[in-house]
Amino acid sequence: MASGQQIHYKQNRLKQLRAFCHAARTGSVSAAAEKIFLSQPTVSLQIQALERELDTVLFERRGPKIRLTPEGELLYELAQPLVEGMDKLHDTFSVHCGRIDQGTLDIAAGESTILYILPEPVRRFADRYPGIELRLHNVTGRDGLAMLRADQVDLAVGSMLEIPDDVNYRPVVTHRPMLITPLDHPLANKQDVTLAEIAEHGLILPPRHLSTWRLVDLVFRQQSLSYKVTLEAGGWEVIKKYVQLGLGISIVTDVCLTDDEALGQVPLEQYFPRRSYGIVLRRGKFLSPQTKKFQEILDEVFPHGAADFARQQRRGDSGWEDGLLS
Repeated sequence: MASGQQIHYKQNRLKQLRAFCHAARTGSVSAAAEKIFLSQPTVSLQIQALERELDTVLFERRGPKIRLTPEGELLYELAQPLVEGMDKLHDTFSVHCGRIDQGTLDIAAGESTILYILPEPVRRFADRYPGIELRLHNVTGRDGLAMLRADQVDLAVGSMLEIPDDVNYRPVVTHRPMLITPLDHPLANKQDVTLAEIAEHGLILPPRHLSTWRLVDLVFRQQSLSYKVTLEAGGWEVIKKYVQLGLGISIVTDVCLTDDEALGQVPLEQYFPRRSYGIVLRRGKFLSPQTKKFQEILDEVFPHGAADFARQQRRGDSGWEDGLLS
C-alpha cells in the first residue's frame, strides 16, 4: 500500500472508530451523529464500512435503538481509550510539557455538593489554572449519570447509594448524620436521643422519591415505630430554615451545618451510617489532564476522606445517600 493510501486509510479508520464509539456509548446513531457533528447517514456508513473491514457485526439493530454484539463490546473496550486519547492529545501533550493553561472542565453535581463540598476545591483549581474554563452543572442524580455516560461532563462529584457497573466511585469525604431542632425544642439539649423520642415529633424531610426518605422510613419501621412528616422540602438550606421556624425537626448530615445556625444538633451515628461524597467517573474513560488535576485538589482538600470511608466500611456501614449527585 502506497504511503498516501496508508495515511488515508488510517484517517478513515479513526473516523470510523470515533463514530462507532459514540454510537456504542449513546445507543443511537442519530445521537452519535449529533455529538460528532456529522449527518446520521454518514455515521451509519462509517460503521458499516468498519463492520465490512473487520468482517463482523458490531451492533444489533432494533428500530432506532442499537445494542453492541459481543464482538462490538470487545472492539469498544479496545477502541475507546484510543479514540479518547487522540481527542485529548493536545491537552495531554501540554501537561507533559508542564502546561495546563487552556481547555475546559465540566463537572456534574447536585445542589448540596455544589454548596458544601465543592467551593474550596473549585476556588483552588481556579486560582492555579486560570486559563481553564470550569463549568459546574447543577443536576439531579439521574441526569448527572446520563451526562457522564454521554461524555457531556468530565466527571461527577456526589453521593452514591448503588454503583452501576459502568461507573467508578471513589469517596473523598464522609459526614455524620445529625438531628437538628429549634434551639428551644425539648430534644435540643439532650446528649442521647432515641428514635422513639424523635418519632414523637413531626419531621421535615426531603421529597419522598429520594432515598433519604426511604432510609428514614426503613430505620423507623425496623424499630416498629410510627412517625409523622409535617413538611417535605428540597435542599438542606430550605430544611434548616424551616426547622429554625419551628415547623419540625429533621435528620441531615453535618456537611450542611456551620456554627452560624440557630439550631440544636444531636449526633445520630448509632442509628444512621455516615454519608460519603466522592468522585464519579465513567468506567474506562480517558481522564483529561484537567480531570486529574481536579482530583488531586479534591484529595488535597479532603486528605482523610478515603481512609474514613474505609474505616466505616469495615464497621459494616452501608452509606446514607440521596442517590448520585445529591
